[in-house]
Amino acid sequence: MNDKKTTTPPPVLSLVKVNVTGVVQGVGFRPFVYRLAKELSLNGYVLNGSAGVEIEAEGDPKTLEHFLKRLRDEKPSQSTISDLTVQFLSPKGYSSFEIRESDSAGAKTVLVLPDLAACPDCVREIFDSADRRYRYPFTNCTHCGPRFSIIEKLPYDRPHTTMKSFELCPTCRKEYVNALDRRFHAQPTACPQCGPQLEAWNPDGRILAGKEEALKLAEEAIREGQIVALKGLGGFQLLCDARNAEAVGLLRTRKHREAKPFAVMFPSMEEIKKVCRINAQEEALLLSPAAPIVLVYKNEGAEGLAQAVAPENPQLGVMLPTTPLHHLLMRDLGFPVVATSGNLSEEPICFEEKEALERLKGLADLFLVHNRPIARPMDDSVTRVLAGKPQILRRARGYAPLPVVLKESGETVLAFGAYLKNTVALAKDNKVFLSQHLGDLGTLPSMEAFEKSLSDLPKLYEADPTTAVVDLHPDYPSTRRGQESGWPLIKVQHHLAHLYACAAENHVTGPAFGAAWDGTGLGDDQTIWGGEFFRIGLKDERIGHLRPFSLPGGDQAAREPRRCALGVLYEMGHDEVFTWNDIPSIMAFEPAELVVMKKLLKNPDTPRTSSMGRLFDAVSSLAGLCQKSRFEGDAPMSLEFALKAGESHERYPFPLLLEGTGFILDWEPMIKEILNDVRNKVPAGLISLRFHNALIESLVDAAKKEGCPQVLLSGGCFQNRYLAEGAIRRLKEDGFTPFWHQQVPPNDGGLALGQAAYARKILKNK
Repeated sequence: MNDKKTTTPPPVLSLVKVNVTGVVQGVGFRPFVYRLAKELSLNGYVLNGSAGVEIEAEGDPKTLEHFLKRLRDEKPSQSTISDLTVQFLSPKGYSSFEIRESDSAGAKTVLVLPDLAACPDCVREIFDSADRRYRYPFTNCTHCGPRFSIIEKLPYDRPHTTMKSFELCPTCRKEYVNALDRRFHAQPTACPQCGPQLEAWNPDGRILAGKEEALKLAEEAIREGQIVALKGLGGFQLLCDARNAEAVGLLRTRKHREAKPFAVMFPSMEEIKKVCRINAQEEALLLSPAAPIVLVYKNEGAEGLAQAVAPENPQLGVMLPTTPLHHLLMRDLGFPVVATSGNLSEEPICFEEKEALERLKGLADLFLVHNRPIARPMDDSVTRVLAGKPQILRRARGYAPLPVVLKESGETVLAFGAYLKNTVALAKDNKVFLSQHLGDLGTLPSMEAFEKSLSDLPKLYEADPTTAVVDLHPDYPSTRRGQESGWPLIKVQHHLAHLYACAAENHVTGPAFGAAWDGTGLGDDQTIWGGEFFRIGLKDERIGHLRPFSLPGGDQAAREPRRCALGVLYEMGHDEVFTWNDIPSIMAFEPAELVVMKKLLKNPDTPRTSSMGRLFDAVSSLAGLCQKSRFEGDAPMSLEFALKAGESHERYPFPLLLEGTGFILDWEPMIKEILNDVRNKVPAGLISLRFHNALIESLVDAAKKEGCPQVLLSGGCFQNRYLAEGAIRRLKEDGFTPFWHQQVPPNDGGLALGQAAYARKILKNK
């Protein structure tokens, strides 16, 4: 009998080619893929490309299917997969799995990661006396640290960042090339031997100390009530002891910031909870990798902070330490500090040492700086929880430049944004990349930051815009700059852009009804709009608005609520109102001033407005709360914070009057009742409650008249928590589906997104 020799058939191999797009560079994605492939005995490679991460893995088909599932399910926590394409190909005979050098060819479509707060592992290291990075302020890894603030071009590799001049020491190099190490290809990685260092400077730029001694000098200055300018992740912050009334008052005086609230950095969550009420969602925001400022409510009777930190305000902007430098500082100090932007009001923050010495001259007593260059300024983001969902109010560190993903692709356009709270936006493929918050375009530093961002985004993504999109207002610097760009131009009305921004981020398609309520925006009729209702869809149409009134002094009325009140009263009673000496708004003027106001109101050239923001100003003035604003939004905030919310549904009449095919919201019956309440000494809190409830019900009435189930809420007025949450609740109760902002601010900081979305629609329908 002849025995036949049996042989094992060779395994059936297959090869899978995977392209992953999204936030997949700078987050440890390649080491994750490498470890997973090694564990599953797969061969092939992984590399960073200009569009994301490219993988080829070879093995038996079942193992490859398992690999693909785990790729999605176990991805690094900081990563986001936008798209994952898979092709099964013939095997190539790879003998091992490796991480290859980055491929910079091809279109730049990879998502740049925002700057991320220090991760728990890095925080543990800086407080471990046995660790070689003990008390090193620039510790980071693939899970945390600077990203957008240091990147100069794609792909995201060290030679393309501001860390390129710091040569890695042998130990750091070993970590950097070890695929199993937490710092594998962590581009900003460094240590005390080879990385950036601290220095303390006096206001003239003279070096006082370096490294640990510099930090100690800064801490001592804060303890003594001085103001320290600290160079953080994306620029300078001004710090002082938040418990010290004299120090906070000094900061207000030097910064020319009379009453606008300051943000406060606390050493720990436990310390925040001693002062504020924190729910689970707010805590999650504070502890997130973005680590933004979060607006929360103070505890009743809470002590420990100087009153001047957030005067007459039940809310407080709180944050936790974001970088290792902040962790060291706050652990050493053990008490909360004011942490406000290193700038004068409404300018972009300083981010270069020389610039800081010039622009912060007279503001700071000591400068704590470092030699890691910042590629672009990055302010702290501001967020809150609204109607059970996080909402961004200022979009910067931790969020920019992550895109808003649209439902469809389209032409590449560059949106130039608004005048206030400017951001710019690049729409490419199915994404809109928004710049960080740049500030108001009324100063040279703001315009410089604006110009840099205009070139920054297209350069970063190697985009060639075909169209510029601007606001309708011809005098906005952003509009003029768009007109000078040489690209074909699309102009979009301010409030229509607000609603398109809300629709874009919520993927609202088809007809929608929208309320755009804010302070100022030029209307199609060349008057000042701001209390607008639109129908958007195939045809965009303004179908309703607030009854207009005069603004004596134009822009000055936006800074003096008493003028707005006078404009409303004059519309009702003409000359008679100047004798109403029992009304706070009239009493706020000197007799000679009233003579001037009368002339302005009789002048046919005095600006007219339908602005809901200015109506808020008028009612705040009538209620005796605010006659001259100390900062933007002062009067509406005073009105909101006076409100005593409860079960009461009391409201003033705010009728909707039909006009042609549209309608007007008539404020006169409401103002008459407010006047009666003021004369009868009704508390301002009750006046505020009745006013807010009237606005909410008027919005629901307008939605009912239009009958469209999808309702968009946008504009700065919807930063008012009671108004926004009340409108959302009532619309839902009456069967509507409301949409509001979460990814971009409801204020002008989100306008560029709406401009881009509107332009895409126009270009598509050409």
